[in-house]
Amino acid sequence: MTVHTLDLNFQNTPGVIASSVFDTGDGLAVVDTGPGSTLGALEAGLAGLGASLADVRHVLLTHIHFDHAGAAGTVLDRVPQARAYVHERGAAHLSRPERLLASATQIYGEHMDTLWGTMQPIDPARLTVLSGGETLTLGRVPVQVLYTPGHAVHHVSYHAVDDLFLGDVGGIRLDVAQTPRAPTPPPDINLEAWQGSLSVLETLDARTLHLAHFGAYPNTPGHWAGLRATMTADAQRVRAGLTAGLDPQAITTAFTEDLMHELKMEDPTLPARYDFACPPWMSVQGLLRYWQRQAARGNA
Repeated sequence: MTVHTLDLNFQNTPGVIASSVFDTGDGLAVVDTGPGSTLGALEAGLAGLGASLADVRHVLLTHIHFDHAGAAGTVLDRVPQARAYVHERGAAHLSRPERLLASATQIYGEHMDTLWGTMQPIDPARLTVLSGGETLTLGRVPVQVLYTPGHAVHHVSYHAVDDLFLGDVGGIRLDVAQTPRAPTPPPDINLEAWQGSLSVLETLDARTLHLAHFGAYPNTPGHWAGLRATMTADAQRVRAGLTAGLDPQAITTAFTEDLMHELKMEDPTLPARYDFACPPWMSVQGLLRYWQRQAARGNA
């Protein structure tokens, strides 16, 4: 099976958000459409393969965040033969995205349209709702669905032949030289669940890992070990700041300085690229929320 990585050139910046595309024998499967603002780039990428949106039959969503699923409703609206696949805890938001849009607008304000574009609702009848553990038969391609929470409670991964499509649970990796790092924005980061998901994923017989941010990498033990190590280190940095009584801004500043230093040591071009792909302040916000919830439960 040949998988193509389509660069969606988010905000005219290459190497930030990707869709993965493969031929099922029953039309194309697109893993994560990207946001509505990059639909033109998705169409251009398909055209480069000698295809178009009309050839899409299966939209496999790892989760419902805008950078992964924002354009899904528009794709289905334009292609009546296509179906979308999503975890049961995210399905209602795709059919009725008003709450999702309102929540995001509180964060992004007037930049919502520029960043994410339009998110159209999807008819529930055109959703295949997943819980994890299913094996889909898409044309001639069997696709195993794995429930992989940690980054989001509605996150799934897809294992198709030699390929593993990881959305965000496999980390942010913008270059082969970069150690993968966990994107940890609010609201529902769960580090224990994430580690459990990694324990499942790293045992699978897959040759290639496909990351939405960004690209395809060989499935090696080093990828998983690196992601575990950086996830733990980043979480402990935030925890140490809370323990020391620092305010969120001070924690964010220290976190960002340490992160950018480590990335620069791996490749001098990485800090600027990573800052755009995964803003450190958002990762800090998610980890602050995680540790505060742990403390409230008496687990910190």
